[in-house]
Amino acid sequence: MENKKTNYKNVLSFIPTGEFYYKKGLKELQRENYPKAHKYLRRASELSPKDPLILSQYGIVLMEMQEFEQAMDMLHAAHELDPKEPEILFFLAEVHAHMGLFWDARKYAKKYLVYETQGKYTAEAMEIVDFAEQEDWQLFDDDGEAQDSEYYYRQEKARRMMEQGDFTGAIELLEKLVEEKADFWGAYNNLALAYFYIGEAEMAKALLHDVLRRNTGNLHALCNLAVFHYYEKNAELDDVLELLKKIQPYVFEHRYKLGATFALVGKYKEAYRWLKSLQKRGFDGDPAFYFWLSHAAYHSGHEEASRQAWEQLKKMDPGKDGYEPWNEHAAMPHADALEHDRDYLTKKLDHAKKSERLLGLFLLGKSSHKQEIISHPNWLESTQPSALETFVLGYALGHPFKESVPEERAFMRAMETAELLYAKQEMVTKQQEDLFQMWFLLVEKAFLRNYAFKNPAALAAAVDYMVSSSKNEKLTKKEVADQFSVSVATLTKYMKELIAYLPE
Repeated sequence: MENKKTNYKNVLSFIPTGEFYYKKGLKELQRENYPKAHKYLRRASELSPKDPLILSQYGIVLMEMQEFEQAMDMLHAAHELDPKEPEILFFLAEVHAHMGLFWDARKYAKKYLVYETQGKYTAEAMEIVDFAEQEDWQLFDDDGEAQDSEYYYRQEKARRMMEQGDFTGAIELLEKLVEEKADFWGAYNNLALAYFYIGEAEMAKALLHDVLRRNTGNLHALCNLAVFHYYEKNAELDDVLELLKKIQPYVFEHRYKLGATFALVGKYKEAYRWLKSLQKRGFDGDPAFYFWLSHAAYHSGHEEASRQAWEQLKKMDPGKDGYEPWNEHAAMPHADALEHDRDYLTKKLDHAKKSERLLGLFLLGKSSHKQEIISHPNWLESTQPSALETFVLGYALGHPFKESVPEERAFMRAMETAELLYAKQEMVTKQQEDLFQMWFLLVEKAFLRNYAFKNPAALAAAVDYMVSSSKNEKLTKKEVADQFSVSVATLTKYMKELIAYLPE
């Protein structure tokens, strides 16, 4: 055989640069292919994070795709690198206008006009200035404070960190904000939420009481306080709700906050009143708005309005299929199941062991007594709920979770595993109880150690075999693996992973 030699002199090394992806992004922009332009410009910004031209162009594409918060991040970063570039100033003005921050939109538009009296965007910049000056009422935020771009931007950054599960980072950022601006009530409210999410409930409530002492009647603080009392099952909830019922807000955001809070704590009549008032006035809500509107409508006797709101929600978020409020009252074929035994369920909810409370909360979502129990949160006498217990309670009540947040994604996989176990008989009986007790014991331990729960079917098979084989020595792994459509090797792999979380 002929011995061929490779001519390495003809092999060219190719290492793509930010400039390479930037040019590809511009070509896609010319074709108006925004998804591809977004992909290339994002890569360009990662490779050249100090190039203001690339960052600003990426910010413009993000604006075109309605990703205004990310666009603001990119344009601010570009502005820091090149504070006098007119085009960056103009698009900063535009993105602030899109977000309703007209004070700052006017500020950046005026700066642009200093550099470009006859520029490409001069006419648009003058329109932004004119509009902002005609709409003086928009220069104030929901608490009547003049908006400040830098403070608002940092608060929004902290809020996004919370959505991604970085509560420690959000707390650090918000602590600095309230130290610099002692009357920034929005930052205080977000800081209180962040503390509550990490289990520092007393600190969270102390912050809210401080806000209410210095800014009497702050609606966001009152609503957050109601939610905290609800999750903690505190008797003070009734007093806060009575106060909220007397409030008659005009601002859309206040009506939304009030309506969503009433819906969360089970006061559906009041919730429907405020959420429906927004819809009547042309409010174009997000998925969460239609979720709460549908639930509030259904539970207050407006079934047709509930179904219409749910149809709107499904258009925006198809993943909510199956969480319709009317499914809560579907026929329960197994009335003798443990989840329909009220005494059993309330004992689980108030059990001394966390894993038993987690099981109780999971079963609450399937119980014919759910509405009865959640309408009287004082029945749940356990101590301050952990973050995981709050998650399972939210799941039982049908609240949405975010796949984009690693902690919430792992939690949803754990619940998917529980649902696969539940689906075997569509109920939990005394004979099955130890299977679910085992699973929620493992969930409690594994969740604290950031386990990802990656393969729900394999996890369900593994825990099923661990429990069932202790009762039936003849049971084989293959029998159980086949029931969950996984291989024996996969079952064995995940069983080994779960054993590491068993108590010693």
